[in-house]
Amino acid sequence: MTIPRLLVVDDDADMRSMMTQFLHQNGFVALPAASERDIRGHLDAGRIDLILLDVMLGDENGVEICGRLRAQQDVPIILVSALSADHQRMAGYEVGADDYIAKPFNPQLLLARVRAVLLRAQRTPSLAYRRRVSVFRFGGWVYDGKRNEIVSPEGFQVALSQRETALLKVMLANPHIPLTRDEIAAALDVTGEGDQPEASGRAIDVLVGRLRSKIEKNPKDPQMLRTERGTGYVFAIDVTVEDT
Repeated sequence: MTIPRLLVVDDDADMRSMMTQFLHQNGFVALPAASERDIRGHLDAGRIDLILLDVMLGDENGVEICGRLRAQQDVPIILVSALSADHQRMAGYEVGADDYIAKPFNPQLLLARVRAVLLRAQRTPSLAYRRRVSVFRFGGWVYDGKRNEIVSPEGFQVALSQRETALLKVMLANPHIPLTRDEIAAALDVTGEGDQPEASGRAIDVLVGRLRSKIEKNPKDPQMLRTERGTGYVFAIDVTVEDT
């Protein structure tokens, strides 16, 4: 499985460094951030599986940031704060936080809570494309999420099935990140393909083949939706996003 990618958001450089190093040592990819702008930059750049968000970020309020993110994202969020009164915890839960950890905390407790939230999330939110309607540009192609249209570099509209469109959205939201067949199947909510993991895996292979036949110049030598040996598939070109 792909290593979970965590975002550590704290305006205290020492705390940020301590938490990222600890998470690295325990098998996670931990990325630092200090502001809402940093958070959105990471979310636009690729997959994030969980956000550890400090409540007091200088002039910014982590609870308010959590509320804005939750309106647009399904990524799990754990609030971290020195404020531990019940009403303060409730404020965090009311805006959609998945958990709330009070400072100072035992690092092993933090680790356990992170793992528990990731387990509950079952990784699907980390692969879900953003709810906010966007235009994706990649390799001369344009996908308009509002109109649900995809246009080739030559200016021709290409018809995609509902399942092909869903696969494209997942890959566009996670460029350059290898995804396993199980991860893709979970994000697509594959049903009716059999109860065994092998059945879902075969269904994903067939679906990838169909999408390649429509967006690749040479489906037998794909340059965008490529096979990642030993893992699954990766969208191997840059993707730019325009919010509309």
